[in-house]
Amino acid sequence: MNVHVASVGVGRFGKRTEGLIDLAAEAAGLALEGVGRKPIDLLVAGSMLAHGPAGPEPLLPRLAGRLGLESASGVRVESTSGTGAMAFHVAAMALVAGRFDRALVVAAEKMTDRSTPEVTGELAAALHPSEVAHGATMPGLAALVAQRYLERHDLGPEALDGPSVHARAMATRNSNAMFPTAVTAAEVAASRPVATPLRLLHCSAIADGAAAVVLERGAGSASVLGLGQGFEAMRIVDRPDLTSFAATRIAARRAYEAARITRKEVGVAEVHDAFAPFAAIHLEDLGFCGPGAGAGWFTEARVGLAGQLPVNPSGGLIGRGHPIAASSLAGIAEIAQQLRGESGTRAVARAPKVGLAHAVSGLAAHNFVTILGGRDP
Repeated sequence: MNVHVASVGVGRFGKRTEGLIDLAAEAAGLALEGVGRKPIDLLVAGSMLAHGPAGPEPLLPRLAGRLGLESASGVRVESTSGTGAMAFHVAAMALVAGRFDRALVVAAEKMTDRSTPEVTGELAAALHPSEVAHGATMPGLAALVAQRYLERHDLGPEALDGPSVHARAMATRNSNAMFPTAVTAAEVAASRPVATPLRLLHCSAIADGAAAVVLERGAGSASVLGLGQGFEAMRIVDRPDLTSFAATRIAARRAYEAARITRKEVGVAEVHDAFAPFAAIHLEDLGFCGPGAGAGWFTEARVGLAGQLPVNPSGGLIGRGHPIAASSLAGIAEIAQQLRGESGTRAVARAPKVGLAHAVSGLAAHNFVTILGGRDP
């Protein structure tokens, strides 16, 4: 595609005192410093719940003014928890079209200034209206998926603990992570119930945070090799299978084809582990392992920094925290840093040439796959 990630900026995730614009400007400033404040001719920004003290926040013009980018063109996007990935895809395609030379992509969310019930209600807007009318929530529907996954593959509830233990172990190496302390499987299993079989430590946490990248035309060590998107029925009752996400399979196939690679060439991956069982399902849908095998990968040392496929070296959503819009861009940023040799103690043992970032919108109704690497096919 002849477009590459030139720099990355990620702020600390967690409970922050700053407002949305401050968080976005912090991450954007770090990314801009990485390219020596070169001119930006396109700003792409995203947030699902953008709000300020006076109500809905005009994110794009406020951020442009804060960063001195009034002469740039701008686009604001929203796709629930896939917002950051969507912003990245929009920017990459705009640069490929030749209209722009350098884009700043920013995704930010401010969530901890509201109560958990309030945020849960707002996140339910990503579900089908008929599900919301019957009282469905994101954790509730995720629990149904988890139940079916365990039943389909004859697994016990302990199979869900491995992804959480792994995520928290990876987060100990990430200074920007919300939860930089490790947990044991026993601690995960003893955490309070949320929606059977999900417990608190199986779920990603509400957080504040922002991520940003600068995209430039030309090749680099973190070039955009392939982009893929896919859709699936919003209502889970309309899906033929709850133990696999068709939107991920479609997006992965398109991204692999665009990049002209197979999943065997991927050296590091960031997957959207909003809930622990989803991490296992994603590995299966991305083609890294067979149906029902994903959960076992997290207890067999296959996904560690020295494993067969390092997964979520950033800590993922469970370890890093989940500021809705920012999470998927933070995953892409992590892959770029791994490829650019900027991961520090998070660096995977075998320097990867290709990395994959996966993102989910809603309850996996609109998913994204982004493949970066050191070559441009």
